[in-house]
Amino acid sequence: MSRKKKGFKYKKLFGPEPHDDNKANPGIKEPISKEAIEKSLMDIDDLVVKDIKIGEKFVTIVYLQSIVETSIIDELVFNPLNQSTSVKPDEIFKNYTVVKSDELPKLIHDICSGFTVLLFEEEIIEISTFSAPDRAITIPDNETTVMGPQDAFVESVETNISLIKKRIRSPQLKSKSFLLGTETKNNVVMLYMENIANEENIKRVIRRLENIEFHGFIGMPVLKQMLEDKPLSPFPQFGITVRSDNTMDALLNGKIVVMMNGSPEAAILPASFLEMFLSPEDQYNRWTTATLLRMLRLAGFFISIFLTSTYVSVLTFHPEMLPPHLLRLLAESRSQVPFPPVVEALIIELVIEVLREAGARMPTKIGQTIGIVGGIVIGTAAVEAGLASNILIVLVAVTALLSFIPPSYLMSNAIRFIRYFYIIAAGTLGMFGQMITLAWMFNHLLNLTSLGTPYMTPIIPRKWTDILNTIIRAPVGFILQRTGLSRAKKDLVRPLDEE
Repeated sequence: MSRKKKGFKYKKLFGPEPHDDNKANPGIKEPISKEAIEKSLMDIDDLVVKDIKIGEKFVTIVYLQSIVETSIIDELVFNPLNQSTSVKPDEIFKNYTVVKSDELPKLIHDICSGFTVLLFEEEIIEISTFSAPDRAITIPDNETTVMGPQDAFVESVETNISLIKKRIRSPQLKSKSFLLGTETKNNVVMLYMENIANEENIKRVIRRLENIEFHGFIGMPVLKQMLEDKPLSPFPQFGITVRSDNTMDALLNGKIVVMMNGSPEAAILPASFLEMFLSPEDQYNRWTTATLLRMLRLAGFFISIFLTSTYVSVLTFHPEMLPPHLLRLLAESRSQVPFPPVVEALIIELVIEVLREAGARMPTKIGQTIGIVGGIVIGTAAVEAGLASNILIVLVAVTALLSFIPPSYLMSNAIRFIRYFYIIAAGTLGMFGQMITLAWMFNHLLNLTSLGTPYMTPIIPRKWTDILNTIIRAPVGFILQRTGLSRAKKDLVRPLDEE
């Protein structure tokens, strides 16, 4: 009696009790039909659903008009249908894919990816008609070189893979695709050389990609941050590039490359600290020039983080370190400045950051004008108004230039960030504070890993031969082994039959 009353009360308030066939029979999936597709793609204005009569039977055509050009669908779909009297897909089309009747989610994803679906009475097929416009292959803007290839990746992952396969024509180049993003379904592709790449690294990347849960990725740098070992670190732990030659070199050294559709960047895994200061052009230059440039970049890193902070610490705590003549010049320069050196340095550093951001966000011609004219006008006005010394203006300008020396844009941003720690430490504790910050930075770098590999490799080398291709770039003929960072299966670059 109580059960009947309870059931009556449920129906009265909420309607009939729900019955879920899929829950009772988990193996049953919703079959594909015209109504099921229209229900899944409801309220999409560019959805096209057409019924075409062939003989005595009807064929339903479904596609999204915004990502399919009319000429393409006419050539691949409508013209073959109009010219045929058969109702069998294999007699009408030459290139198509058969879809199982219980694969509705896959079918909906393919329609949203630019496929045209045809529902015959006895079979369901799909044809790739994606024809949304893509950007043409151009010269890389942020990784320019004088020599070497000049083609850069674009937003189409298929085009990017073709640029790599044009250079590596080997069946050992493997690719594995993933669909990431609960809403966007981004196509992510992992590339590696099966005969060279380390198996443990491959499994680690696959596991990390499969465990990512996110609503969608607006670009490859976002996905890269979710793959890193230590996401709270200011230093980039994976390489990132838009150059096809740089990507090919990484693959041949046993590294793994991750690309994503809709983003021109490619992530290189693993990477080390010193690799952030290496440019693809180093391979095209003579070994002497490449070594000189690499040393300059690494020296620029330390000068950039120490120059302004040393100015602050010397004037605040250690004026006796300077020669009398130089100390007199600094004293005269700062005679009208009302702020202590640390405040003065922070103000000018922030002004430089504002100018840099303003120039980067404006159109190219206006941005260049603001960067040059704004720096000169504001710097001159600050000195004349007594807000900063002319020597500090020179030092801040030099550090700003040095922060752009690393080829990696992410490393340049890291230098800009940690420089403030050195300035504040110098203003608080002098050179003792600078040394504490330096010790903290090295401790942090030594504890970082990239895909489980020490980030400071090869400063602490896995193999002594790694030193031949770090800051010192030996002649190409002397580089006989791959880097220990990637732990490649094949150690020697040549001879090819060594293993």
